[in-house]
Amino acid sequence: MSKMSALANIYKEEIDFAALSLQDADFVKVLKSNGQLDFSNPESVQQLTKSLLKRDFGLKITLPPDRLCPPVPNRLNYILWIQRLLDSASDSYTDIYDAEREVLGLDIGTGASCIYPLLGCTQRPKWRFAGTDIDDKSLQFAKQNVKDNNLQNRIKLLQTQPDDPLLPLDKMGFENIDFSMCNPPFYTSTAEMLSSASLKQRPPFTACTGSANEMVTPGGEVSFISRMIDESLILKDRVQWYTSMLGKFSSIEPLVKKLREKGVDNFAVTEFVQGSKTRRWGLAWSFDDLRPCVDVARGVASLQKSLLPFPGEYVIASSKSHTEVGERVNETLTQLPLKWMWKAKLSTGIGFSDKAVWSRAARRHVSMGQEGVVNDEDEDDMAFGFKVVAEPNQGGVSGSKTTVRWLKGHDSVLFESFCGMLKRKVEEVAK
Repeated sequence: MSKMSALANIYKEEIDFAALSLQDADFVKVLKSNGQLDFSNPESVQQLTKSLLKRDFGLKITLPPDRLCPPVPNRLNYILWIQRLLDSASDSYTDIYDAEREVLGLDIGTGASCIYPLLGCTQRPKWRFAGTDIDDKSLQFAKQNVKDNNLQNRIKLLQTQPDDPLLPLDKMGFENIDFSMCNPPFYTSTAEMLSSASLKQRPPFTACTGSANEMVTPGGEVSFISRMIDESLILKDRVQWYTSMLGKFSSIEPLVKKLREKGVDNFAVTEFVQGSKTRRWGLAWSFDDLRPCVDVARGVASLQKSLLPFPGEYVIASSKSHTEVGERVNETLTQLPLKWMWKAKLSTGIGFSDKAVWSRAARRHVSMGQEGVVNDEDEDDMAFGFKVVAEPNQGGVSGSKTTVRWLKGHDSVLFESFCGMLKRKVEEVAK
C-alpha cells in the first residue's frame, strides 16, 4: 500500500458534524439546532467543504455561489486512487509510494475550487499540476485559491476554449505527463439534470450550485470521455495514465468497449463509495506496459467480469511450507534464460523475460545450443515482467500460498502460460 493510503479511511464513516463544529467556528454558524446540516442550502454545503479542507488539509479556499462546490470525501477518493495507480504501476516495481518521484498531473476542467491540484500537492510534496478550464470566472477563483495556499510554483492554470484539445500538452509546453484527471459534465441536458435531482430525497451535493458548462455536455459524459479517448490515441504514451471520474454506472460499458476496440488492454475501473448513498466510478487507461495491482484495476465488484481488465494476479496453493515452495520457485526460474532476482529472506522474487523461455519450443532451442543465454537487455525493453511472493497461510492453517503478480507487458497469454508452468512446478514439490 502507498505511504499515504492511511488517508483513504479518514472519511470512511459519516462526517461527525458535532466534532467538526467544535474544531471550526465557521461551521457552527451553518449547523442546525438538531446538529444536522441543511443540504438544500448551498451556503451550508459550501461551508462544509471549506471546513473539511481547512481542518484536514490546512487548505483555505474561496468559492463563488454559482459554481460547483466539490464534496471533499468524494474528491479525495479519486486522488487516492490515482496515487495507488501510479505507485503500483511504476518502474521501481515496489508497489509503494516513492517520495522522490516527481509527478506532473493535468486536471481537465479544474473548476473554481481547483480542488484536485490542491489536494494532490498537499499530500505529496513532489507532485505538480497543470489545470485547465473554459470558464473565465472559475479560473479567476482557482488562481486565487492557488495563491492563497502558496502553491503558485507547483500549480499552473490555463484558460482553454471549447474547441481546444482536452489534453493541450503542446500548448502547455509538456512533452510528457504522468496522469490526467477529469470530473466531466455528467448530464446530456439541463432537463436530465433536473430530473435526476428530483428523484433524490435531497438535491445532489454539487448540482445545486453548478453552472451549466460544469454539469451538462452534449452526449453526456460518455461523449466527453470518448473525445478524451480519441485524443489519447494520438498522444499515446505521452501521458502514462489517462483517467476520469464517472457519474453513471451505465457509462462504464460503452467506454470500456471503445477502449478494447481501439486495442487498449491496460486499463482500470473502480468504484468510489461515500457513505450509504453516493457512488461514483473511475476509469483509467494506459498505452504503457506497466500493470497496476488487481485491487486498483478491478475495483468494481458489481461490474460483469467481461468488462473488467485481465486479472493480473494468480494464486497457487500448496500443502508445503512457503520456504520449500520458494526454494522450488527460485530453482526453477534460475535455470531459465530470463532475468531473475530472488530474496530468500522475503520469499519474494522479480523477473523479466522477452518471450516464453519456459515453453517446450524455447527449451528445445536451448538444448540445441541456441539462445541459451540471457541478453544483458534492460528490463524496460523486456516484453514481460512478474513478481512472485511465497507466504505461509494465515490463521495457523498449514501450507502456503504463492502469488504471481503481472508487473509488465501487454500479452496476457504470456502471463497465463508462465503461471501455468509455475503452478506445475510448485505442485511437483507436494508429490
